[in-house]
Amino acid sequence: MENKKPMLFIFWVIAIILGVTLFKQFDFKTFKFEKPELDIIYLVVFLFSVYMIIKNSKKK
Repeated sequence: MENKKPMLFIFWVIAIILGVTLFKQFDFKTFKFEKPELDIIYLVVFLFSVYMIIKNSKKK
């Protein structure tokens, strides 16, 4: 339990940074991303980090 707290913190940091980045790069007028190839990678990593946060919070 003690060694999982730093990993959970890292996933929170990754999720916050990528969430803000995706929000900034999304154009709400055209509903498109500025760099679609890079944003797909951001989205996959963002969803994985959110999945890990939810998975670890349900175990408690």
